[in-house]
Amino acid sequence: MSLQGRLICWFLRRRFLPATREPIDVARVRAQTAKRVWLPPVPKGWQLREQYRVAGAPDAANAPLSGEWIVREGGAPRTILYLHGGGYYFCSPKTHRAIAFGLATRAEADLFSLDYRLAPEHPFPAALDDALAAYRRLLADGAPAQSLVIAGDSAGGGLALATLVALRDAGDPLPAGAVLYSPWTDLAATGASIHENDGRDPMFCGDVFARIAPLYLGTASATDPYASPLYADLHGLPPLFMLAGSTETLLDDTRRVAQRARAAGVSVACGIERDLPHVWPIYAPFMPEARRALDDSADFVKRVTTADDSARSQRSVHGQMGPGSDAQSNAQRAAQSSATSIPS
Repeated sequence: MSLQGRLICWFLRRRFLPATREPIDVARVRAQTAKRVWLPPVPKGWQLREQYRVAGAPDAANAPLSGEWIVREGGAPRTILYLHGGGYYFCSPKTHRAIAFGLATRAEADLFSLDYRLAPEHPFPAALDDALAAYRRLLADGAPAQSLVIAGDSAGGGLALATLVALRDAGDPLPAGAVLYSPWTDLAATGASIHENDGRDPMFCGDVFARIAPLYLGTASATDPYASPLYADLHGLPPLFMLAGSTETLLDDTRRVAQRARAAGVSVACGIERDLPHVWPIYAPFMPEARRALDDSADFVKRVTTADDSARSQRSVHGQMGPGSDAQSNAQRAAQSSATSIPS
């Protein structure tokens, strides 16, 4: 592991791991995350366009594309729908710009990061409904399914996989593939790594996921395949690219999905990286392992997609998204703000 990676793990173990042993306070976690967030600069030749929900407006008036676009000037030949992590109850597209910017530019893809509704105010299946509506809107606005990839991290990774399953079950055109970083796929928390890696994971104690899951589940079963896609029939899904760290308490949420997907005939590239923390691509551009993970992810995206070289429909859609907003950088706060104190 790089020196940067060791320092980040040291920081997480001292600053964030203890917080996961405390009772869940939704308001406090959201407030602390908002204070810590570090915003990377918008890459040269790209534009950031924000289009968030209007407070107090009906959900129907804001749906389905609430969030942020990072778009290449002149349009890009492929599109990524990104679903951020945050345990389904906090974080936002803003907290995950380091991944969104890094993945979009490397994959030469316009990327939409969805601001899906959060629990507990909006329990399951609100986030899934939002992800499905956003994907269908992207198709309706001219992004071909074969040039589109769904990606996500942690809770967003589980949501991305659940979205694939729901799209397949509904008979929708499926995207070309999916990128899943440390996905949370089992809200029943039955993986052996929950216990085996408790104390080894620099970020989370093992029992925190069982305490957080009810916030999202509400009255739903923890084994509902649309909430916990580990329990879904995975046949017929597009290729998957998955990454997880060897010491993560959520490691088995990745390993078991990879095994079951392969058994169902799905093409799976699954990397288990030694000692790396939960969703380490978020530490780009400061951590070499994060940059390599984004490089590999982009190679996968380019390999599975069919480029839409005209990109004209995408450009016309993006041009209606409203004024852009350049983010400001502060590298000294990167390690603290990129991480979160409760699972993402």
